[in-house]
Amino acid sequence: MTDLILIILLSITGLLVGCITGLIPGLHVNTISMLLLSSVNVFIMLLNWLTEKSLLLIGVFIVSVSITHTFVNIIPATFLGAPDEDESLSVLPAHKMLLNGQGYEAVVFSALGSFGALLIGVLLIIPIKIILSEPLNFYETINENMFWVLLAVVLLMLGTEKPKHGKKLKNYIQTLFAATLTVLLSGVFGLIILDLPVNSPFSLPSSILFPALAGLFGMSTQIHSLRFPTPIQKQNIEDPHLKPSERKKSFVSILTGTLAGSFVSIIPGVTPATGTIIALTARGETDTKQVIITLSAVNTINAILTLALLFTLHKTRSGVIVTLSNLLPVEEWTGFAPPILLIHLLIPIIVAGSLAYPLTCFLGKKVAKHINLIPYNILVKTTIVALAALTFIFTGLTGLAVLLVATTIGLLPITFGVRRSHCMGILILPLMLHFLPT
Repeated sequence: MTDLILIILLSITGLLVGCITGLIPGLHVNTISMLLLSSVNVFIMLLNWLTEKSLLLIGVFIVSVSITHTFVNIIPATFLGAPDEDESLSVLPAHKMLLNGQGYEAVVFSALGSFGALLIGVLLIIPIKIILSEPLNFYETINENMFWVLLAVVLLMLGTEKPKHGKKLKNYIQTLFAATLTVLLSGVFGLIILDLPVNSPFSLPSSILFPALAGLFGMSTQIHSLRFPTPIQKQNIEDPHLKPSERKKSFVSILTGTLAGSFVSIIPGVTPATGTIIALTARGETDTKQVIITLSAVNTINAILTLALLFTLHKTRSGVIVTLSNLLPVEEWTGFAPPILLIHLLIPIIVAGSLAYPLTCFLGKKVAKHINLIPYNILVKTTIVALAALTFIFTGLTGLAVLLVATTIGLLPITFGVRRSHCMGILILPLMLHFLPT
């Protein structure tokens, strides 16, 4: 009973820390986990006087932070247009809702998508284990056919692009050309930079994806807003209510995002951002709210199932899972019942996720209530400076150069009027080459 109480207390502590980290623009949960790993000796000293299971409690804390972060990070993505690498596509529809006075609604629907995915994800853990390992062993089959899956995703992305002005053949050809150019340019950019060594001048954990995706989706949005200012409408902070027809749509969105996120969590090197492409392609045309629900479901389910994969396949699919594997004695899940360690780590997922839902809505309402106090022009300029500063802090001068090029590429789809999701070629093209059949 004492251990359970301590696990719940550390889950709540992680929830509070996750709320803080989630509000920091562009900060990815992998960066947080690496910082925590480097500080693990301090945590052990603090917890050893309480229990011999201090490493388990540190693991519980990290899981709680990471789950909460997937809820709360929609707030800077919405109100500042500053995504971390998993929220890179969410910033586009969420920022659009902000400009229409619906920033709080965007946060609420995102939290709904994350919470729905969490509930389904916990139920999916045993079926996923059965499918991927004993008795069905589908993991290798999926991995071997990944090139064709990614190729199908790219073709669907391009094939479903529609011209914004006119429906003549010429308009379709121009739109297809612009979309293809965006995919190829971002893909070549990815091939050039993904293996580029990058270091923080302050010895912080670094990821080249941070400046790349911040430029493609965050900075490009802000630069465009600066050139063509659109004042933020007064924010509606009334709690949104789903109509019966919208509830059905929302369930479909959560389910689509959950399944797509489950799929990409299996494949090495594939991020939740790629899962959003698959989810949106499968979801088809829908309204902005449903897009946000879908994307948030992908983000949260990935965080949950990468933990299950650590026990099912002994695979590490994120910085958080690498940290946990270095901390804890992970035993392979061979029978039907989950290992006791996995059950212990599911507790912070349920506790933190259940509390993160209302907390995210609360924080989103507070930000929405005061966002109009800052002139939009100043807000945009402040966000641009903040993104550049964070890029330098985490990735140095190399990161700033990557940010500049990425921003230039990110402006292309805005200029041509095609979907900015084509910029995810930065990950898809390198992955296709990695999985290319030999």
